[in-house]
Amino acid sequence: MHSPRTVGEILRSSLEARARAHAVPAAAVAVVVDGEIVEHAVGVLSTATRVEATTDSVFQIGSITKVWTATLVMQLVDEGVVELDAPLRTYLPAFALADEDAAARITVRQLLSHRSGFEGDIFTDTGRGDDAVEKYVALLADAGQIFDPGAFFSYSNAGYVLLGRMIEVLRDTTWEQALRERIAEPLGLRSVSPSPYEAILHRAAVGHLDAADGGEPQPAPFWAMARSNEPAGSMLAMSAGDLARFARAHLHAAAGAPVGDDVASALVSTDAASEMRTAAVRLPRLAGMGTAWGLGWEIDRDDEIPLFGHDGNTVGQSSFLRIAPDQGVAVVLLTNGGDGAGLFRDIADPLLQELTGAGLPDAPVPPRAIDDAATAGDVAGMLGIYANSTVELEVSRDDAGLLWFEQRPTPELQALGAQPSIDEVVRFDDTSLIMRERKDGMHLVLAFLDPAPDGRASYVHFGRAVPRAR
Repeated sequence: MHSPRTVGEILRSSLEARARAHAVPAAAVAVVVDGEIVEHAVGVLSTATRVEATTDSVFQIGSITKVWTATLVMQLVDEGVVELDAPLRTYLPAFALADEDAAARITVRQLLSHRSGFEGDIFTDTGRGDDAVEKYVALLADAGQIFDPGAFFSYSNAGYVLLGRMIEVLRDTTWEQALRERIAEPLGLRSVSPSPYEAILHRAAVGHLDAADGGEPQPAPFWAMARSNEPAGSMLAMSAGDLARFARAHLHAAAGAPVGDDVASALVSTDAASEMRTAAVRLPRLAGMGTAWGLGWEIDRDDEIPLFGHDGNTVGQSSFLRIAPDQGVAVVLLTNGGDGAGLFRDIADPLLQELTGAGLPDAPVPPRAIDDAATAGDVAGMLGIYANSTVELEVSRDDAGLLWFEQRPTPELQALGAQPSIDEVVRFDDTSLIMRERKDGMHLVLAFLDPAPDGRASYVHFGRAVPRAR
């Protein structure tokens, strides 16, 4: 078993070369082992300024923010202020959706576990004021219902903005201030920056996008996304070490640390920590989404060596966190461009293997022999066009029998970095397809759900469930 000292030696000897191999401009790693935190950083925060990355540099953590929002909700549960199975309207009476029946039934637990069923990728910018989240929630009155509340999992940014608004109302403050007062300050996390106004006081990483000519990654054209989405992960930044300290506090809570322990008591009770990492919903086999989800946490394994965590992405920045509770281990990686997912696998997999006895779960890959058999069989029920308000997706088969997956994002989604694309897919199993080539660090899996009487799938699911349009 490695000690903190040997973990540090491993990072110092390998991180720089591995980051370079994955075209990552800057990377910061923090590992919790034996109660201590080992940190290392390499690279440059911006290819334009060439400012060196250090362990106190702050990176955006993207959707890992959702675990912070979930933690704030579970604190309210611990205090008896919120009941998980109560309708959200118990706490936000004005909450409305296009489907009135669904709006009346959606519960706090369903929102925490991404099972609310209404359209989740809504990124409307409602300004920079303290009322940005409140204004965003009012706009959801026009949001459509994709499936019945609780039916299955579909990753939802909008659902977490709703939870953020609930926190604001019940705490009588902004989500940002609640995060500072209830998590960052009690844990002594000095780099936590809920907005660019705090991040600018630190050595802040700039996101990078791939250069059109294949050269060095170029700085993204903007740093932060809309404040209206901040409870879901649009701008929260911090150092890798402070994210690891947050993870360590969850480890303390999971281990049942005494209530008087200042680290454990700053977060949630042992019961709440257990609830957060217990499977609330199982997923079809997808890429990069875990096997199940709890309340805020992605669950990669809940067998003999449990592993849970979360990933995050903003414009040109990627973040990764995995926690092995039984061994008291957590691994954090923050990056500002390039193949962050590939770098995380290179770094975290061997570390977790050595420290816990099990690495990261195997990622889905296409069949080794891709020939006519890969596209054979009845795929007619998968073909067609699927759409929501942000993207149109088409699964088609050409005259040669090859299968294709085309993504056509709206201009609003393209402004956030999404680009139109078309990729070849092959059969993965009876109800799913997989991208033939690796893209964005993985082979995307498309699961086809809820077949109609004519055999046509009602949804294509790749983490989000998108309904059939035709």
